[in-house]
Amino acid sequence: MKLSSLNVGSERPMRNAKGKTGIFKAPAAGPVWITHAGLAGDTVSDEENHGGVDQAVYLYGVPDYEWWSGELSRDLSPGTFGENLTVADFESARAFVGDRLHVGSVVLEITAPRIPCVTLATRMEDPRFVKLFREAERPGAYCRVVREEFVREGDTVCREPYEGPEVGNLEMFRDAFEPDPGEAIIRRYLAAPIAIRARIEKEEQLERLLSGPSCGAEEARE
Repeated sequence: MKLSSLNVGSERPMRNAKGKTGIFKAPAAGPVWITHAGLAGDTVSDEENHGGVDQAVYLYGVPDYEWWSGELSRDLSPGTFGENLTVADFESARAFVGDRLHVGSVVLEITAPRIPCVTLATRMEDPRFVKLFREAERPGAYCRVVREEFVREGDTVCREPYEGPEVGNLEMFRDAFEPDPGEAIIRRYLAAPIAIRARIEKEEQLERLLSGPSCGAEEARE
């Protein structure tokens, strides 16, 4: 795999909506320093739902771009999906949480898929796009930065598979829409290096599950 494009964006008003966004990204002209907080010079406007050290860098793959270009019958330039790194031969639906990607000297660790929101629909100028993105199951991948360094377009990208409990990036994407709060599944999620937002959600699910009425209590009420 290779790094096809490095993309950064500055804050700008949302089209036909309130607020501002950093989703409009364009390829950088030269090398970019990647820190634990993300790419130098890049903007994250909605810090409640995006960004942070566990979702510092967003990746999208060239194969998925090619699929979308066919689906939408138009060419899409790097950065269209708001990704920081556009990677050749990377398919996020086949990735796992905890997989590490060595981009030149930078080391990234996958933590979560991208869950579509109205900002993405506004960027694509299509109110149906949240539904289309969900159905396409090509979510891209958020990463934390394990090792900081400069990266350049054309850098080699190597995947180091995670050897712990398996949580598929696509599984996590599907779970966002139709969660299965079974205890074993929740504990498997929590044993993997998922993003902090997802960890808080799963811990709350587990707490609700374990604090529910016992079989004995149910029988007593009957």
